[in-house]
Amino acid sequence: MEAAGKRLSARKSFARHWQLYLIVAPPLLFFIVFKYYPMLNAVLAFKDYYVTKGIWGSPWVGFHNFRLFFENPIFGSLVKNTLMLSFYLLLAGFPIPILLALMLNEVRAQKFKRFVQLVTFAPYFISTVVMVSIIMLFLAPRLGFVNVLMNHLGMESVNFLGSPGMFSSIYVWSDIWQTAGYSAVIYLAALSGIDPTLYEAARVDGASRFQKIWNVDLPGILPTISIILILNVGNVMAIGFEKVYLLQNKLNIANSEIIATYVYKIGLLNANYSFATAVGLFNSVINLVLLFTVNALARRFLKSSIW
Repeated sequence: MEAAGKRLSARKSFARHWQLYLIVAPPLLFFIVFKYYPMLNAVLAFKDYYVTKGIWGSPWVGFHNFRLFFENPIFGSLVKNTLMLSFYLLLAGFPIPILLALMLNEVRAQKFKRFVQLVTFAPYFISTVVMVSIIMLFLAPRLGFVNVLMNHLGMESVNFLGSPGMFSSIYVWSDIWQTAGYSAVIYLAALSGIDPTLYEAARVDGASRFQKIWNVDLPGILPTISIILILNVGNVMAIGFEKVYLLQNKLNIANSEIIATYVYKIGLLNANYSFATAVGLFNSVINLVLLFTVNALARRFLKSSIW
């Protein structure tokens, strides 16, 4: 009787809210078909894949592909390069959109504010290929704008993209320039939702502009900051492949070879699909562990988390 009652209640709920279910159905179907169903093919990491036999017909090899990766001489350098580049981008790039949003929120000249937002937001729409081309043109050893300027100042030319030690900084700061304005929009939206009476109370109490930012603005956007931080840390190992690959060359390969580019070269160029899937699965598991860990820490210390 209880089960029959639940089914009847479910049918009534569907009949009453069928429009909402209809709206939810397409995105749910999209995620099932294009996101969750392909996850089943991760079993390829535990097989010796043959094109003629297919994924499910290929023989099982257990953790053989993972052992090959862990025993590979470049395993340490791949993980180190990926982590160093990711954490560099996180540490340098995470606070800048917050500072930009806080500064724009204090600007009272609306025309100047819109101009700054346009200038900082526009680079986000530049494609990765075009962005890499701009970087190469600016940093070219002989005719690049930066080296020409350095020559006029009496300094010698520098092969920026040919120096392994400079690769991380070039990648990170060009990425910050491209994405900071877009990321700041999220924090500006959070700032607009702060109760105006808090600002009035701070003004009555004689708070300075810095004190208002510290005691009103930052606590107001702290939940947003914590959620964005959790998502960013959860993607630490999933650093963008395209830009790193396009900026790579034989001179900087020591610092620019990361797990994503290695998977591309092994999986697609060398057609070693099982091994590449194992490497990619290892990468995803590390991301998942980091996501759960940071989410738990944020829930405990910041009282804000994704779940």
